[in-house]
Amino acid sequence: MYAVRMEKITKRFGQVVANDAVDFEVAPAEIHCLLGENGAGKSTLMRILFGLYQKDSGEIYINDESVAFSGPRDAIAHGIGMVHQHFMLAGRLTVTENIVAGDEPRKGLLLDYKKAREKVRDVSKRYGLKVDPDARVENISVGQQQRVEILKALMRNARVLILDEPTAVLTPQEVQDLFEVMRKLKEGGATIIFITHKLKETMAISDRVTVLRDGRKVTTVNTAEVSAADLAELMVGRQIVSQAGKGHGSKGKVVLELQNVSVRGPGGRARLEDVALQVRSGEILGIAGVEGNGQLELEEVILGLRPVSQGRILLNGEDITRLRPKAVRDKGIACIPSDRLKRGVIDSFTVAQNLVLGTQSSPPFSIRGILQARRINEHAERIVAKFDVRTASHEQPVSSLSGGNQQKLVVGRELTRRHDLIVASQPTRGLDVGATDYIHRQLLAMRDEGKAILLISAELDEIRSLSDRIAVMYEGRIVATGPADEFTEKDLGLLMAGHRIGVQDYESSPGSA
Repeated sequence: MYAVRMEKITKRFGQVVANDAVDFEVAPAEIHCLLGENGAGKSTLMRILFGLYQKDSGEIYINDESVAFSGPRDAIAHGIGMVHQHFMLAGRLTVTENIVAGDEPRKGLLLDYKKAREKVRDVSKRYGLKVDPDARVENISVGQQQRVEILKALMRNARVLILDEPTAVLTPQEVQDLFEVMRKLKEGGATIIFITHKLKETMAISDRVTVLRDGRKVTTVNTAEVSAADLAELMVGRQIVSQAGKGHGSKGKVVLELQNVSVRGPGGRARLEDVALQVRSGEILGIAGVEGNGQLELEEVILGLRPVSQGRILLNGEDITRLRPKAVRDKGIACIPSDRLKRGVIDSFTVAQNLVLGTQSSPPFSIRGILQARRINEHAERIVAKFDVRTASHEQPVSSLSGGNQQKLVVGRELTRRHDLIVASQPTRGLDVGATDYIHRQLLAMRDEGKAILLISAELDEIRSLSDRIAVMYEGRIVATGPADEFTEKDLGLLMAGHRIGVQDYESSPGSA
């Protein structure tokens, strides 16, 4: 008997087939990884299981019983719980209030908070999920918030727990804590479906793996019987040659310098605090940190998208602090933005039009104000081929491309424009392992050509494998910096969580980054 069995599940969004006759089975009390690149159909399949999407065809069985879910309430009633990649919590409410929301014990018309609190404590103790039931969610760590989401599902008697990319915003230590929780849940009889595209974590925690590619099931394997390289090949359909050693950059002149830059948000709250760093030609400076600790503000302030409250920004020695975004870019900055939909593409424009954004008014793409269609199309064909942007035509609107292909389009456009500095923020988000390896090689090649690269990434493996130096951000400050090989993964995890350790303290030597 399977805890979950899905047969021939098909789901279409317009002409796009997200799931194509997918079979999927999960045994009771196992940790089953659903692996695939972004856009492979993993989350769609699980949203069907949780009742968020309606399948076009196929059958779902829970403990061999045929079921049909019209919404999440039906799935919850059958013991299915789902923890989404983006947490659905109210920051100003307490842990207890968030967990019982929608299923509150009542005393008359009011919430029986004491009873609710006791229930949360009982379930928390039973599964070893330590949380403070009275803490406001906005005041607890991301790892603690994830525990709240898991408790929320368990309070509703979930026997099958779906975790959608659960490690995306966690430090390495928090990942290990989550894995311990998952093992305890499994020992208690829970079935866990773990959605991810990370091979290292798949190998570390799962019993079995089902691989999806292009909306279809490739295979299901026992994790102990395969290697990470085997899984990578199954994900992308070809052998992946591991990345060559990064070597060491040859540092030259200072290209980018931030001099004690601070940024204030609404209400005067500090978003960046006294940030001083330098990036030289021929090096990659990696910014490590849990998302939400000032990385977005750092990206925006360098590009002129957010005003500086104090301090200066210099590019090749020239003060660009007050320049508008277009003027900043024209000075020689290429940018792979963290939010491709907001700042990377115009989704109603064609692929070709998007590939000349920012340079469309300049030769050779425009002469005396007239767009040169042939030049634009030739340029598009070159980048689409070089960066393997999967599109039927460069005349297609970008909205028709998958997220991963939109990302490759942005990376291709930015790396082929004139620049001295590359601000690469989450450059491989949404890319498969093969495309990720290609982008990594491109960044290393750019560094070796003498470009300065500021790499901002939530992927710690990416930071460690590419960076010549690393600066760690916590709550808007640079808390440590040094050569990449001086940091262990444990060191970085502790620093990212706000702990002081025995490495160079950045604040004691401003400008050293």
